[in-house]
Amino acid sequence: MAIGKLFIGRKVRDIRQANGATQAQFADMVGISTSYLNQIENNQRPVSASVLLSLAEKFGIDITELSSGQNDRLMSALTEALSDPLFETYSPSLQELKLVTQNAPGFAHALIAAHQAYRRGNEQLASLDDRLGAAPSQEVTPYDEVRDFFHFVDNYIHDLDLAAEQLATELKLGEGENYAALSGHLEAKHGVRVVRGEAGDEAIRRFDPVGRILTVSRYASAPTRDFQIAIQIAQLAAATKIDQVLKQANFRSEEAVEICRMGLYNYFAGALILPYRSFLTAARDLRHDIELLAARFEASLEQVCHRLSTLQRPGLKGVPIFFARIDRAGNITKRHSAARLQFARFGAACPLWNAHQAFETPGRIIRQTAETPDGVRYLCIATQVSKGSAGFRAANPRYALALGCEISYAGAFVYADDLDLSNRGAFDPIGISCRICERVKCTSRAVPPLKRKLVVDHRVRNPMPYEIE
Repeated sequence: MAIGKLFIGRKVRDIRQANGATQAQFADMVGISTSYLNQIENNQRPVSASVLLSLAEKFGIDITELSSGQNDRLMSALTEALSDPLFETYSPSLQELKLVTQNAPGFAHALIAAHQAYRRGNEQLASLDDRLGAAPSQEVTPYDEVRDFFHFVDNYIHDLDLAAEQLATELKLGEGENYAALSGHLEAKHGVRVVRGEAGDEAIRRFDPVGRILTVSRYASAPTRDFQIAIQIAQLAAATKIDQVLKQANFRSEEAVEICRMGLYNYFAGALILPYRSFLTAARDLRHDIELLAARFEASLEQVCHRLSTLQRPGLKGVPIFFARIDRAGNITKRHSAARLQFARFGAACPLWNAHQAFETPGRIIRQTAETPDGVRYLCIATQVSKGSAGFRAANPRYALALGCEISYAGAFVYADDLDLSNRGAFDPIGISCRICERVKCTSRAVPPLKRKLVVDHRVRNPMPYEIE
């Protein structure tokens, strides 16, 4: 895939400052003029291939890291914030957005946070909720703060991933029955015995630190049971590393810290059951067949899909993948994207996306080739999963798992076989969210796009009750 011009001035400046060099010294190291370096650092000129190679050779920089998708994620979030009618007098150009996200990412994050607080305040005032006169909260919710943390670290925690992979190698996970290896290690290393829960116990996992007993629901599936044991190992073996990550995150509240701690336990557990290198190799060999990967690693489809979206280790990256879990109401309950497609922070997902169709075809994996308004094309797959495990009268929540990649990577997926990827007319037009989608003729639109004028002609009734100017 061809790489466009790279404006990475801030990253180059960070490398120079980390090495304690002046512009003149650094330019001499790289083999360019000081004026050219100054233009690069101010994003007035892109870096050339020779400069990239020089950075890689002299400073051990991974070239793929210099063109990572972090700016894409930040620019997507900033674009959505600025589409609010609050900013109706200001419509930044693409170049302006790039300059802000590349040169002042801290400012971009601050503006996004301020916009989130503004929206929440307005929503609280609009709903009233029998609290007239109460001061609206201007704080980002702890849950959203944690979600943003994982989003902007690319859903990859290097130190935890390495530690989990090392332990997985020691336990030889994936070479036999995971349950025996995990439960045996928990008892031998930490003195914790695993038992099955009582019939009436609704808890999936319960730990008694005094009796050193881990109780796992007797109705839990094998992948769920093993994952819960892995979480307990994370709590006992990775607590120090997790504390370090939490300290560096600088969360605003203790509630956010504990929510993120739970997420980091889950991250370690996933990285333990699906260790990075062996999972990445298997994903490539099996061409990302999620059912075969689930069988190979004794994992669930959701665990496999989620792990595929985290393969962002520097120097050993997997295919840039987007992943989401959607409930029947259309709410995105899990999301991450290493691809250019970024999920909306507010509102439901595009109704034309095949993720919604998964509920109509339980037990099947459905495929879709789709194109977003920016002209980027994707291979999308979706399937439905159920969480029920305790009988006829128990709650049985169902979710759609959605996974995909840009079409240039489609050859690495078994799901692209026999699809016509050369016919642009075969790609379904999808958007990110109706509120920021610029398509003017979409009959599936739920709400008009923000910052666009509507025209109503009472003499004509088209499929849409208004025209978008």
